[in-house]
Amino acid sequence: MADPDSSTTLAELGARVRAWRARRGMTRKQLAHDSGLSERFLADVEGGKGNTSINSLEAIAGALNITILELLQDAPRPALARLHQLLSRLDEAQLEQAHAMLAGTFGFGDAHGRERRIALIGLRGAGKSTLGAQLAAERAVPFVELDREIEREAGTSMNEILLLHGQAGYRRYERRALLRIAEDHAEGVVMTTGGSIVSERETFDLLQSHFYCVWLKASPEEHMSRVVAQGDTRPFETTRGATQEAMEDIRRILASREPLYARADAVIDTAHRSVKQSLKDLGRAVPQVPTPEKEAA
Repeated sequence: MADPDSSTTLAELGARVRAWRARRGMTRKQLAHDSGLSERFLADVEGGKGNTSINSLEAIAGALNITILELLQDAPRPALARLHQLLSRLDEAQLEQAHAMLAGTFGFGDAHGRERRIALIGLRGAGKSTLGAQLAAERAVPFVELDREIEREAGTSMNEILLLHGQAGYRRYERRALLRIAEDHAEGVVMTTGGSIVSERETFDLLQSHFYCVWLKASPEEHMSRVVAQGDTRPFETTRGATQEAMEDIRRILASREPLYARADAVIDTAHRSVKQSLKDLGRAVPQVPTPEKEAA
């Protein structure tokens, strides 16, 4: 008879692996490839049945670009827990004031023209590219896609970066591209980002310190329909007869990332909204700055 404590531990471990995989937007097949473990073994681990060794856990953690301690421990740091207790007593206005004070004191504030640099975050299919390009045109600033800039930084495609360097290597190129874009576009830019950028704490902090972040939000059904219409189902791996499984993947990814996306400076819900309506919402949500033409006048 199985030890109840052992079964509970394995189930908890499996849940953590699933949660981290969802946060990263990785399929089990991708995790198997990057970790060198079999899909069947990973399915057992996520199902709370795997007989997991330390080496296997290190391989899984490495493929997820986290430490094994991050995989096994989720307790907050003591100081962070105390800070959370204090902040939980504040109302919305006080929280905004606290955020501004902390950002200004510890270097996560304006970062010289942060309000001129807009970053659109959210899951694929939220309308980032469509709305981003139109917002850039309205503000008379360049429009860039972070994914393309990462490829430019690495000198190869996204698939090759992940194949050759894994998640850790990809994130290094991502941070370098972010800093370059912020430096090259001090006068203003609108940028789209990959959906998983929020799951990398250091990278997301870097993004927020240099860009005004807007979460473009949509329902799981709309994410799916828009992605399918684009003919690109990454990272959902929709195949014939697997639509329901793909929808579950989207819901799981959204659920794991929602608290992270919610850290954005503004949230725009594009669900059941036309492009024109969403663009108006977005234009109202971002800081209003003079266009180059108006400044010249």
